[in-house]
Amino acid sequence: MRALGSNEIEILTAARCRAKDWNAVTVCEAFNASKVFNCRFEGSVKLGDSEVSDSTLCDCTIGDGCSVSYVRLLKGYTVEDGCELRNIGELSAKAGYMPQVAPMNENGGRTIGLFRGMTVGDAYLWAKYRGNGGMMEKLQCLAEREAKENPIGYIGEGCEIKNCVCIRNVAVGSNTKIENCTALEDGVIERGCKVENGVIAQRFLLGENVHLENGLRLIDSVVGDNSTLACCEVVSSMIFPGHEQHHNNSFLIAATVKGQSNVAAGATIGSNHNSRTADGEIVAGRGFWPGLCCSFKHSSKFASYCLLAKGDYPYELNIALPFALVNNNVTKNQLEVMPAYWWMYNMYALKRNAVKYKQRDKRVGKRQHIEFEMFAPDTVEEIIAARKLIKIWTEEAYNPALMKVLPPEERQIEIVAQGMENSKRKTVLLKAGKAYKAYGDMLIYYAMSVLVGDGNDRKPQYDAKSYEREKRWHNIGGQLVAEADLKKLIDELSGFQSWDDIHRWMDDRWGGYEEQKRQHAYQVVLDLLLSDEISDEQWKRLTERYEEICKEMEEQAELSRAKDFDNEFRKMTFESEEERKAVIK
Repeated sequence: MRALGSNEIEILTAARCRAKDWNAVTVCEAFNASKVFNCRFEGSVKLGDSEVSDSTLCDCTIGDGCSVSYVRLLKGYTVEDGCELRNIGELSAKAGYMPQVAPMNENGGRTIGLFRGMTVGDAYLWAKYRGNGGMMEKLQCLAEREAKENPIGYIGEGCEIKNCVCIRNVAVGSNTKIENCTALEDGVIERGCKVENGVIAQRFLLGENVHLENGLRLIDSVVGDNSTLACCEVVSSMIFPGHEQHHNNSFLIAATVKGQSNVAAGATIGSNHNSRTADGEIVAGRGFWPGLCCSFKHSSKFASYCLLAKGDYPYELNIALPFALVNNNVTKNQLEVMPAYWWMYNMYALKRNAVKYKQRDKRVGKRQHIEFEMFAPDTVEEIIAARKLIKIWTEEAYNPALMKVLPPEERQIEIVAQGMENSKRKTVLLKAGKAYKAYGDMLIYYAMSVLVGDGNDRKPQYDAKSYEREKRWHNIGGQLVAEADLKKLIDELSGFQSWDDIHRWMDDRWGGYEEQKRQHAYQVVLDLLLSDEISDEQWKRLTERYEEICKEMEEQAELSRAKDFDNEFRKMTFESEEERKAVIK
């Protein structure tokens, strides 16, 4: 940068530009003074070869190829090349400031700092493991260093910010579009996001390729990559990648939703705090799908891929069965849970989920690693635990003496599940036998798809006695990490010098994840066989059964989709079959 020449100052002055001190304004070699008019400069201002008009600039830097117009106050920001800023009331940032966000819990007990380059996995690590004081101190120290080295006042290359009232202390990643927003304050927006049409956001973190739209109110929350939120209210929540919530009258309060989720219209997740203060939490695994107008109480917990039927759920829930359908049966005054519902009755949706999140991944950087597969070590371990629970509950329900007395037509076993609702009423398990078999097929499908997914059907050679199956997997913002590895990370934190060291550690684990998954799949097979090794005959039968399951999945997917075409009520709005075919693909 260089000082302005006297002739350039004359040109700027003639163009109605003013400065408290022209010596504090520096420019690049290619600077063209004729591109700047009707501006006021305060403090240290650095200008590239850009067009700037009708704006007030204070202690800021503007790169090359930018267009800045009608910005009432641009203060404390570095604006990279190729940005367009237009019609903004205030765009300001405090020097040395690190915004705070309080996700997952409204009492502020999980408050974390925000810095540029932060991922949802970073935020989760910091907010979740509060019981480890040494870990918390280290992460705080690393975050403060990041905030000092990379100030919050930053707008990346190729951004468009237009028609906004106020943006304060918000870092904006490259190629992000912000338009027609009322107020954004204290946040970090990663690259490739869109924030538009009446959004109000305070104390927030957005991952890559996040869309906020249409009157959304977002406060004290983290939103993971590839998510869309609109027309709703989200407060004190931790949302992992692939979340959809874009309907009116729905809100998400003090919740951790672990991705690939969809919140229907009218849902009130976190409708009541049952304690004396607002400190309850809701945790939902991957694939969480509450139906229309669902209402849940704090504190509740849901296994992966829980589908909840429309209704007001009056008590706290702990649904430990993955891929289940949950229903509050008001008529019978009982909670009903059908395990493995997706596999048994909605295979089309299950298979669609397996591919749609990959297709929607439009990120450029992909710094946050994400497990997209519906069957992965986390969901599989839930399935294994669920089978054990079903077996226990079935044995408790079965009464041999009663079976002998009752006639055959009355020999119905009502399986009552324990511990899934905080009430004295019954929780009834539906289709337990069919679900138990379905879970078994899901385990075979997972294990064999991992072991022979590359087309090689040779039996893998692992020494099963050299390692045990990892039974606990932690979803760190979308990336699955074995518990043993997570403990190593926590132990090694003291030697890390920057948050990038944590990112490199996560990258390294992601590089070895596929092999970890293969070893886990092999151990799952051994668990199914109740053996320490797999014989050639057993491997042959498993391969054959896997092929059968794949065929059954295709058939069930077609059948579940065919219901939409065969249903007379779906047909009645069309005058002819030709019309229906033209509309519904």
